[in-house]
Amino acid sequence: MFTPGDRALLREALVEAARSDERVTGAALTGSAALGAEDAWSDIDLAFAVAGEPEPVLADFTARMYREHGAVHHMDVVFERTVFRVFLLANTLQVDLAFWPEADFGATTPKFRLLFGTPQDRPQSPPPDARRLIDLAWLHALHARSSIERGRGWQAEYMIGRVREYALALACVRHGVPAGEGRGLDQLPADVTGPFEATLVGGLGDLAGPFHAVTELLIGEIELVDADLTARLTPLLREIS
Repeated sequence: MFTPGDRALLREALVEAARSDERVTGAALTGSAALGAEDAWSDIDLAFAVAGEPEPVLADFTARMYREHGAVHHMDVVFERTVFRVFLLANTLQVDLAFWPEADFGATTPKFRLLFGTPQDRPQSPPPDARRLIDLAWLHALHARSSIERGRGWQAEYMIGRVREYALALACVRHGVPAGEGRGLDQLPADVTGPFEATLVGGLGDLAGPFHAVTELLIGEIELVDADLTARLTPLLREIS
């Protein structure tokens, strides 16, 4: 298991490697460290601006992670023209290195603290669209109903979970906390999250109760977004649940 000291030393080494690489024209802390909110379990998140083709820089940093820093595996997440290479180290530390084209390098969220270089002005990423979350929720509610009726318990449990995910995301948007990947859920007030405990499936023989509970909570969230849509959807959602 890594320690905060291990993490700090590795991050310093990676930033120094970036500073000494003429192909890297900027670097920034991202993630919790950018906000001074690290804890013992936080990973390393760094963004690098790359002049020219990013592939050679990415390959060199990848080789360094395996050769010097105990990487055992990695995966890529690609967003627009940016490659986020996510490393798993032998000490269980996760290291996320983002390689941005120089022209795209800049803050799109508050989790961006410049270390060196000149960032571009970038529009801030908007929160998820509430209407889109509502549409995904009712769609998964339909599939939860059909899965239950077909006796497909595992599929039903999955669909109920997705309805809960989107209903809670609506609550996150409403309260102004991060809505993606459950990041803001523990920042929601207890009177919001408490009722959702009844939506947790305790076993495949216990599907109807959680499905009804999550449907009612979803209706409550929709009502806070669009009263007219609530009037149209509520009878149908209550019929299927």
